[in-house]
Amino acid sequence: MSRKTGKGTQKRARFERLCTEIRNFVTAYPGCSAQAIVAGLNHDQKLRNHGLTPRKVGFFITRNLRQTLTWWQDHRAGRRVYAPIGEEPKKSA
Repeated sequence: MSRKTGKGTQKRARFERLCTEIRNFVTAYPGCSAQAIVAGLNHDQKLRNHGLTPRKVGFFITRNLRQTLTWWQDHRAGRRVYAPIGEEPKKSA
């Protein structure tokens, strides 16, 4: 049997595609929740085989996309809201 030379390349490709798709979605819809991200990726981008849930997306963003995306707590709805860095909401007086 020959040794496989591409060890881990499919896993890395899925990781990179998920990063890109989440970043593109949040850039297009700043102020969206993890639930909206999952719905958009599952239905519009056809990422059904990734097993995405709002909880997984929330953990994924805070661990892997910290340099490009930020989040804050929406106290009225009781959930995290995501946006690209630099597009945080203005503090109201």
